[in-house]
Amino acid sequence: MVPHLITALTGPINELEQRIIDSMPATERWFRLEWMEHTPPFYTSVDIRNAGFKLAPVDTNLFPGGWNNLTPEMLPLAVQAAMAAIEKICPEARNLLIIPENHTRNSYYLSNLVQLQRIFNMAGLNVRVGSISAEVKKNTVVELPGGETITLEPVVRTRGRIGLKNFDPCTILLNNDLSAGAPGILEDLHEQYLLPPLHAGWTVRRKSNHFRSYEEVSKRFGKLLGIDPWLINPLFGKCGEVDFSQDVGLECVQTSVDALLAKIRRKYKEYGIHEKPFVVVKADNGTYGMGIMTVHDAKELQELGRKTRNKMAVVKDGQPVHDVIVQEGVLTQERMHDAVAEPVVYMMDRYVVGGFYRIHADRGVDENLNAPGSGFVPLAFDHSNHLPQLGARPGASAPNRFYMYGVIARLAMLAASYELEATNPDAETYD
Repeated sequence: MVPHLITALTGPINELEQRIIDSMPATERWFRLEWMEHTPPFYTSVDIRNAGFKLAPVDTNLFPGGWNNLTPEMLPLAVQAAMAAIEKICPEARNLLIIPENHTRNSYYLSNLVQLQRIFNMAGLNVRVGSISAEVKKNTVVELPGGETITLEPVVRTRGRIGLKNFDPCTILLNNDLSAGAPGILEDLHEQYLLPPLHAGWTVRRKSNHFRSYEEVSKRFGKLLGIDPWLINPLFGKCGEVDFSQDVGLECVQTSVDALLAKIRRKYKEYGIHEKPFVVVKADNGTYGMGIMTVHDAKELQELGRKTRNKMAVVKDGQPVHDVIVQEGVLTQERMHDAVAEPVVYMMDRYVVGGFYRIHADRGVDENLNAPGSGFVPLAFDHSNHLPQLGARPGASAPNRFYMYGVIARLAMLAASYELEATNPDAETYD
């Protein structure tokens, strides 16, 4: 179900990890039953932090870039998952159109598109990349550092469909998180499958809704495993009507930070944890690691410098920040090449297909790693034949940490499917 990969943390498996591995049959059955009731997002990536005493998702992305960071050995898993996903949605699909982000000159991002193109090609589809950017007026070939090229073509709209000149796709794959809003060209496409749907974009989506859904999922899963859901769930609060640049609404943020730190301290005391608790304040919508800061004491918010205020005031595409989520900070115990690391797990349909470590040499264990200067280390397959053995005494079996990361990532993906159901504008209502 989840591949066995080499992970950075090779120390002894702790109690939480052992519980998750020993519960493998019950866990997989639980997921199977959930997927009978809910539709997984088309593709998902989840940032996970492993503090040793706690393991939790801190961000869930429904338009993942970074597919180029997966190793070649992971490609077959992604292709199989892509086949399963397409078969469910449009079994007769022949043509797939990928709609990328508009900042398409970033070579890393373009390499991600090439990898997506490769995955869906191998899944049996004709794949082209269609840009909705006003700057792409004709077919544009971009050469990438590795010698590969990618062709960006202008998207053409006709009545209820979009496509390219002489290319009519049945399925549109969005690799654009719509931070600046849903463009009209993508609205009212009633004859084609748009994946993920428009309401998965940051125009509609809120991290607080996601983590509210995740809280529900973690309670139910915690009950199944017989564990305190806090061990897999970051506590959070939310504040609206905030403007960092004008000092508006910061009292709410301070109150929320204070309350959350008090809750975390109680939990740390309960479990005998001697770390210093912290929270992360971030924009309730948006991505790219923008609009994020770490806070250890609510008083720090009274002394924010102009630079920090400006950084917190806007996110991607210059969108102003009005709502923030105040989230329990989860330390990371992982290290890769002497740098702080966090695993990022990639999924397509309901399958884990791989992942990598995001590392940052200049950041601490309590800081956001998704920032300029971060690097990526692919998770390599472990070539040993030790799969985690159920019931084996600790230390006798190789610690397959990636299974556990796959479980937490799939819980976050399930929460995203709850969240999308709740925000679906076309949902059927039953009185």
